Amino acid sequence: MDSAQAIGIGASALLGYLIGSVNFAVIVARRHGVDILSAGSGNPGATNVKRVLGKGPGNLVFALDALKGAAGAWFPALAVAWATQGAVGFDTQAAGFVGALLGHCFSCFLGLRGGKGVASTIGGLLVLLPVPILVGAALWALVFLLTRYVSLASLVLGFSLPLSCWLLPQLTSLAFGPPEFWFAGALAAFNAWTHRSNIARLLRGEENRFAKGKEDAR
Repeated sequence: MDSAQAIGIGASALLGYLIGSVNFAVIVARRHGVDILSAGSGNPGATNVKRVLGKGPGNLVFALDALKGAAGAWFPALAVAWATQGAVGFDTQAAGFVGALLGHCFSCFLGLRGGKGVASTIGGLLVLLPVPILVGAALWALVFLLTRYVSLASLVLGFSLPLSCWLLPQLTSLAFGPPEFWFAGALAAFNAWTHRSNIARLLRGEENRFAKGKEDAR
């Protein structure tokens, strides 16, 4: 990697971070007269907005966060390619996406607070690894429907990513190399780290779950 490539990757990551730092949970909740940082679990993400304000605002935040992840994977790389007259590479796109994910989880506008990044991960990976994330989304839906635990479904989604990158080339004509596999593995590890408090509650049997029509009071 030459210096120009390194600068391009760094610029993409920085721009992605600024995009990711825009927290739609806070914005949407404020339009409903709620400070999401002090309501419910206090987490500025789609799940907490859904718990506090209902399906409409929660689904809106999820969609906006997914679009934010996709924008992080595309826009910074396109800007760098335009500025350098170069091609859009996977490494530059991945840097923009990682920057957006870090911005979402550690927003510079919220004192390094943020959400857990599931929706942003889905949006970004629809650009970078579309088939593995679609497999992961299907597993998320299945686990959620069976258990009603959002956190458990999100963890399964994360761990499915490197597994898909390893298995799909053996079962289909899709090709994923070591960069994609290790990138997916790093995302799975980061996803587990952001859900560490949920993992502890799951192990203690204290994690909140969504029930049909209303949230379980546990």
